Amino acid sequence: MKILLDTCAFLWLIRNRPEASPIARALFSDAGNTIYLSSVSAWEIAVKHRLGKLPLGDVPVRYVPSERDKHGVEALPLLEADTLVLDKLPMLHNDPFDRMLICQAISQQMTLLTPDPLITQYPVLTRW
Repeated sequence: MKILLDTCAFLWLIRNRPEASPIARALFSDAGNTIYLSSVSAWEIAVKHRLGKLPLGDVPVRYVPSERDKHGVEALPLLEADTLVLDKLPMLHNDPFDRMLICQAISQQMTLLTPDPLITQYPVLTRW
């Protein structure tokens, strides 16, 4: 299964936080799944870190790739085709980062690993 991590899911899973559900942990650790972190999430992490809302163990330019590599998570670039899915989505969610993750998951036929109940209202496969 191709799994795209929501930003909070990535942070909770790599930090072994209790907020990560047992299902999320199992999917994340299943060697049969390919796990992806979007460049959108890297952007969100960098923005929130810069604003002082997200403390990290290092600057984002080192932290994100290091943690991805350590946990076997693939980088996923944002493609033009992904962004054009936005035109088809209803305006249910105001978070632009989450809306782009939804677009990527739909465009690239991935399961979005997220705890966000608003995202489940979109035509995208989610798990948590």
